Amino acid sequence: MLTEMLRVHLRPYRRPLLLVLALTTVQVACVLFLPTLNADIIDKGVIPGDTDYIWRVGGIMLAVTFVQVLFAVASVYVGSRVAMAFGRDVRGALFHKVTGFAAQDVAHFGAPSLITRITNDVTQVQMLVLMSCTLLVAAPITIVGGVIMAVREDGTLSLLLLVSVPVLVISIGSIIVRMIPLFQVMQERIDRINEVLREQITGMRVVRAFVREDDEGARFEEANDALTLVSLRSGRLMAFMFPIVMAVLNLSSVAAIWLGADRVADGELQIGALIAFLSYLIQILMSVMMATFVAVLTPRASVSANRIGEVLHTESAVAQAVNPVTSLPERPVLRFDHVEFRYPGAEHPVLCDQSFEVRAGTTLAIIGSTGSGKTTLLDLIPRLYDATAGTVSVGGHDVRDIDQETLWSRIGLVPQKPFLFSGTVASNLRHSKPDATEDEMWEALRIAQAEDFVRAMPDGLDSPIAQGGSNVSGGQRQRLAIARALVRRPDIYLFDDSFSALDLATDARLRAALVPVVTDSVTVLVAQRVSTIRHADQILVLEDGATVGLGTHDELLGSSPTYAEIVASQLTAEEAA
Repeated sequence: MLTEMLRVHLRPYRRPLLLVLALTTVQVACVLFLPTLNADIIDKGVIPGDTDYIWRVGGIMLAVTFVQVLFAVASVYVGSRVAMAFGRDVRGALFHKVTGFAAQDVAHFGAPSLITRITNDVTQVQMLVLMSCTLLVAAPITIVGGVIMAVREDGTLSLLLLVSVPVLVISIGSIIVRMIPLFQVMQERIDRINEVLREQITGMRVVRAFVREDDEGARFEEANDALTLVSLRSGRLMAFMFPIVMAVLNLSSVAAIWLGADRVADGELQIGALIAFLSYLIQILMSVMMATFVAVLTPRASVSANRIGEVLHTESAVAQAVNPVTSLPERPVLRFDHVEFRYPGAEHPVLCDQSFEVRAGTTLAIIGSTGSGKTTLLDLIPRLYDATAGTVSVGGHDVRDIDQETLWSRIGLVPQKPFLFSGTVASNLRHSKPDATEDEMWEALRIAQAEDFVRAMPDGLDSPIAQGGSNVSGGQRQRLAIARALVRRPDIYLFDDSFSALDLATDARLRAALVPVVTDSVTVLVAQRVSTIRHADQILVLEDGATVGLGTHDELLGSSPTYAEIVASQLTAEEAA
């Protein structure tokens, strides 16, 4: 998976990568040339006492060093830009993939895990690309060039490389193999700690209300200790790597000096050549160490790439049709035809044999006990889920055959938990219609009974909204969410228990203001309060996913015991009548 990801996402940057290779080659050539010049200074300048030769060759060394530094800086600059662009592209691909997921796809991975994959996992792979461009590219060039130059200086001493390099590679490789499963566990435990943190931050008020700080602290400590434990285990293995590298490097240097000293004494080797060989030996082993350093990053990057690939290769449960319908009638009819839905792996369906029709200008209200399937039924219309049996159709077309953008553009959804984005009142309202004018936004706020409190804000439409709408009350959030749907003026309104935080007077005013707005639209309303739905054209009563009543308020009072029981629990006999 790592190889495939690098191949796909680095393909647009082939030219910069070739430039990195060219710059690095020149840089390494300069580095390999310096020991030879140094050997000439010793053998032809220092020993004979030729000062002019020392100055002349020393000047050449300074010029070569300047070129080496210049090309090294350029190589790191280009390589860093490629690595950052790679990370940006992968994060973008993940973001667009996740935003196209159905609700069950998000539930399958979990929000904390998806956040970790988009942030931490991408960073691990990006770091591998960065280190490869800045360190790994130079390593093989240095090793090959260093071996050639070392053999050129003395072929006999070069036999040391046949021992030191394999020993180093085998030692480091055995450690890396042990680290791969630890990195897999580490990423999973990062998911877990993100999950615990997210729950505790989001549910801070609940934790404090029930005095559960100590218990939540213990839960976080457990997750933190689990992550710390696996991090320490991988850290201990990593701690062995550099001592091994330095031990092999130092022992090889000692062996080279020990064997080379005899050859110098016998006149078979010049002192400068021995020093140059020692420099090449160190450069070769240091290049192996650099390659090893990048190899340390590879197992964790490979694990992260697999986790990223799982997301990128997951097809959304709500797939786009091959030849989608791109146009719908102006006043579409919503129809459920023997619809059934069950979650993957569930033994029993959440919804059973749902059949009804809602025409433009009419309202269908849905009521039932908690867990009866009200929200799930509503989610089938915009294809947050797909029905497992039967057909949900809009304008005579199965929603699975309609282009998703076309379907969503005709729907205004107010979810059960109204969510506002960080920004302003205006930016939140324009989520449904980016080109909405101020007059359209104020009109939507007036209908949603939100105009008064928005005008009371210091900056009106430009007043700031915190993430999740945490700086406004629950009722204000609901009204702003309703206004956001109204700005679009869609053909189908879906209200999922969207009036629960409103007092009865505000609820009544809002419903009265909605009547002329939804005259030509399909309205589906989920509610818990009978007072909210009693005037609906049809009321669908759900119990355990099955329809136990469908009709008007008056009809259901006499025909549906479940509805009559709900009414009796909320209204007096006089109000019910």
